[in-house]
Amino acid sequence: MTSPLAAQGELFESRVFPEVPHNLRTEFQRDRDRVVHSKYFRRLEYKTQVFVNHLGDNFRTRLTHSIEVAQIARTVARTLGLNEDLTETVALAHDLGHPPFGHAGERALHEKMRAHGGFDHNEQTLRIVTHLEERYPAFVGLNLTCGTLASLQKHSSVPVAFGDGAQSGGHCLEAFIVDLCDEIAYNNHDIDDGLESGYLQLAALDTIDIWRENFNGIRKEYPQLREKIVIRATIRELINQMVSDLIENSQNAIRAASLQTFADVLMYNAQPNTAPLIAFSPTMDARVKQLKQFLFKNLYRHAEIVRMNERAAQIIARIFDFVVAEPKMLPEDFYARIGDEGLERVTADFIAGMTDRYALRWNGDILGS
Repeated sequence: MTSPLAAQGELFESRVFPEVPHNLRTEFQRDRDRVVHSKYFRRLEYKTQVFVNHLGDNFRTRLTHSIEVAQIARTVARTLGLNEDLTETVALAHDLGHPPFGHAGERALHEKMRAHGGFDHNEQTLRIVTHLEERYPAFVGLNLTCGTLASLQKHSSVPVAFGDGAQSGGHCLEAFIVDLCDEIAYNNHDIDDGLESGYLQLAALDTIDIWRENFNGIRKEYPQLREKIVIRATIRELINQMVSDLIENSQNAIRAASLQTFADVLMYNAQPNTAPLIAFSPTMDARVKQLKQFLFKNLYRHAEIVRMNERAAQIIARIFDFVVAEPKMLPEDFYARIGDEGLERVTADFIAGMTDRYALRWNGDILGS
């Protein structure tokens, strides 16, 4: 049953370029399908999550990560009676703007763009869906609903441009769900990939309370089970506990806030220093933070990951410098935009749209590694 607090209404479902409603799909379902059919979504298959794509077939990519976030977020939205279609759309779209090589690539592009407005993958996502993706004859971009754009804008510094509550910073609950489910997905699946790579050691995870309790409990219940299966069962249980806690705590917070309508939600979230309505309990929040700190120290700052990231940053910087010096190497449609948007911004658009393997090919075949 849909809650009156779910994202809804003519304003949220409207588009910059008006379109005739579809007779079979909601407006947010149409948004989701436009994201899935975009070339930038397909490219996520060959973009780094933590490990560069060519290092192994079993590691997460930006594409599989986005699908995992959507799967978790849909469960939360459905259980809370919120807008599942909008939640899924935002989850699938939230990483479209990531450049190759993950956050290392983003940092390198930002450094090159520092004097030209900087680079942020969340703002690049908005740039893709409103400007760069070209599929339709009547408009540029995907012409997504104002509700989807507002939810994606939550991740960036671009101000929300409509709605009384939204203008002052208010956001729908669905946008907050995607934030937390993104965190649930990458925390748990980075453990899986870290162990798979050998960069994380299973014994070290014994210092993490939520891991130790669940791992030892599963091993005790199934003493003959292979270690790899115990690991996967533990990760599955961690996700289940985090999701269950998020739902229960959010239900309690929403009930305590006594909100009656979707407009109330926007106004509540627009107020500074209000308690979040979508959040872990204090106990789970502390456990999640402990896990994040462990991953930062033991995986993200692992010597091999650091070396891989440094190499990635060098590749991004080399390509950027080369293209700025030789702009005619840009594809024709990018080159045509230089006069209106500036060489550096167009170069950043071009590089951000690259997959890992395309950037590596450029570095080797064109620049000569």
